[in-house]
Amino acid sequence: MPAIFFALISFLGWGIGDIFGTVATRKIGAYSTTFWYILLQVPIFAIGIPFFTGHLQNLTLEILILNTTLGLIGTIGLVAFYEGLKVGNAALVGTIAASFAALTVLLSIIFLGESVSLQQSMAIVIIFIGLIGSTLDIKSLISRKLIVDKGIWMGAVAMLSWGIYWAFIKIPIKELGWFWPGYISILASLPGIWLFIKLREIKLTKLNFKGSFYPLFANALLLGVGALSFNLAIEKGFTSIVAPIAGSYPTIFVLLAYLIFRDPITRQQIAGIIITLFGIVMLSVFSI
Repeated sequence: MPAIFFALISFLGWGIGDIFGTVATRKIGAYSTTFWYILLQVPIFAIGIPFFTGHLQNLTLEILILNTTLGLIGTIGLVAFYEGLKVGNAALVGTIAASFAALTVLLSIIFLGESVSLQQSMAIVIIFIGLIGSTLDIKSLISRKLIVDKGIWMGAVAMLSWGIYWAFIKIPIKELGWFWPGYISILASLPGIWLFIKLREIKLTKLNFKGSFYPLFANALLLGVGALSFNLAIEKGFTSIVAPIAGSYPTIFVLLAYLIFRDPITRQQIAGIIITLFGIVMLSVFSI
């Protein structure tokens, strides 16, 4: 099934892309990384414009407004995510934000008329169980007697924003194809993140070709490929099937972070990764 194939590309693109994003973040900070990778995506993916100009004949003012609004909503998710990482438990914030796929599935079923079989539903549940296990240190969380703080709320905002974006971006995709909705979202995100940086008076670190440029470029390319591949996947299949697979990218990030950065990994996380991959395989089989 083509949708599964492109969902797996998103899974890999986002997971590997975040590794390069981590390298850049450790050099210039999260907000500078976010701004520069979005800016770099503008020329990188502009190469596709000549091949998709014909699709613009279906662009209406309503679709443009919806697409732009969704792009800004996605940017709100980015800002909330990084704010949450600053003030809260990083593992918990990341897990909550990564749960956007569950909301995307729910919204797609309710508002877009999609449906999933019992077997697919079971596979989706397995994926989310594995995702939680691979990204969240449950023992540490219990021992700290978790208190709901700003970080958790920011994670919830990111989850809500990304869940809405990935559910309803299918509407512009039906009219414009898979390329333009993603590119319009990039163009909408750039002024949004720039305005936030200015309002918060955050110092924007300049690009450094000796240090941060190359990981930023790889981050921008891979995250962009992941997003466009997601668009292509939901053009060919149900969002409710694509989202759980692509949204499981934190599992590949956890594994690569251990292999590359030697970040500690627990038996629970290893089990979570295995469970997630098993769920992805099962969902793929049940979706053929």
